[in-house]
Amino acid sequence: MGAVPRRALTRLDDDWPDMETDPSVTGDGATVATAGLGVGDSGEVDVGLLIANTPRAAPERLRAFAAQMAADAAAELGSATDVGWRFHAAEPTHLPDTDDRRPAEFLDEATHRMVEGPYDVIVVLTDAPLRSSRDRFVPGLASELSRVAVVSTRHLCRAPRGEPRRGLDDPAVRWNGATLCLHLLGHVLGAGHRGTSDSVMAPFRFGPDRREVPRFDAAVGRHLERMADEVPEDAAKSRDPLRRLGLHAAIAARHPGEIVRALVRSRAPLLPFSLPKLATAALTPTLVIVFSAEAWDVGFHMDNGTASLFAVASVVAAAVYLLFIQNLSFPRKRHRVITEHTALVNVTVFLVLLFAMVGLFALVGGIILAIELLVFPPNLMSNWPSLEDPAVGLVDLVRTGAFISTIGVLSGALAGGLENRALVRHLTLFRDEP
Repeated sequence: MGAVPRRALTRLDDDWPDMETDPSVTGDGATVATAGLGVGDSGEVDVGLLIANTPRAAPERLRAFAAQMAADAAAELGSATDVGWRFHAAEPTHLPDTDDRRPAEFLDEATHRMVEGPYDVIVVLTDAPLRSSRDRFVPGLASELSRVAVVSTRHLCRAPRGEPRRGLDDPAVRWNGATLCLHLLGHVLGAGHRGTSDSVMAPFRFGPDRREVPRFDAAVGRHLERMADEVPEDAAKSRDPLRRLGLHAAIAARHPGEIVRALVRSRAPLLPFSLPKLATAALTPTLVIVFSAEAWDVGFHMDNGTASLFAVASVVAAAVYLLFIQNLSFPRKRHRVITEHTALVNVTVFLVLLFAMVGLFALVGGIILAIELLVFPPNLMSNWPSLEDPAVGLVDLVRTGAFISTIGVLSGALAGGLENRALVRHLTLFRDEP
């Protein structure tokens, strides 16, 4: 797989123009802000600014605000990381309505722009309300794995009760927007909440009197400097499925820590509780099958090895089916190019689905085993003529319950699917708080 050469970019002069008075620099693909581009820099990070406006917002105003936000944040980023940062205006996308959204709903377009750009990081600016996985409205959220940050001006412009909404030209909105952008880019680079209240990486709170961006403290700065060197990466160009599979496996082997953290944060085995359609589609047929004599005959006469292999194969098949039928891999649009972090996202999404199917198997299996132990008479099965040994033990009940649960997992994936793909992606990739 050959490396795709990074594009040549033009550095602006140090006297970055005022975006509101010089809209010419906000054209698609234009470099709107730079920082930290010195002779000794160890790398450059290209950030795409993607505007996602609702019908009630003027995209020109959002683009001017995004450019100002980038200019205010760029200097601190360059100083903290000793890496060159370039912000580029990407072609805007238009939302069809004003409904609130989860940040994962912007992933398809963001990853497409990241590969097409190509950009190392995407910052999405939208005027739509932004909702977290806990259904709380937040000003912004970030994903370290996908390298996407989403900022909502709807939250930034909110004012206390009885006061008019703030405008995008309000100084408090400007400086809080830049601070939030810095904060989320810190998350993208792997920094957590830490430092004093006046540090960038302290939990974000809107400050009505804020008139400058805070700084990264020394410890966070060292972490960002180390991580920023790893952000610019070469991409692989191939449409051979086996080569792409090998690339995904190799990248997963190099980043086990990031994958494990994402799995822990997503609480993947508990995902079926957030997807009632999937759980219902898995449970409904098993509640019928558990009272079927044929299912008990198969379960009792199946050896433990066969039952285990059938369960493992079914769980993996269900995860693979959901990955492809729901089109959860990135980028969704057909590209020959795949970047390292995009492959890492795909591996993580698949593993989350895999552990979710394991959780679904355990959920259905627990219910079936409870029915076997508490509902069925203890001597009912021992009188069946098909049993060579009339003794029915706990192992037999567990094996039969596992067999029935495996059928439930397959039917859940085939019939139920994922009614909320954005929720799955959100739990997999995005933090719960800014």
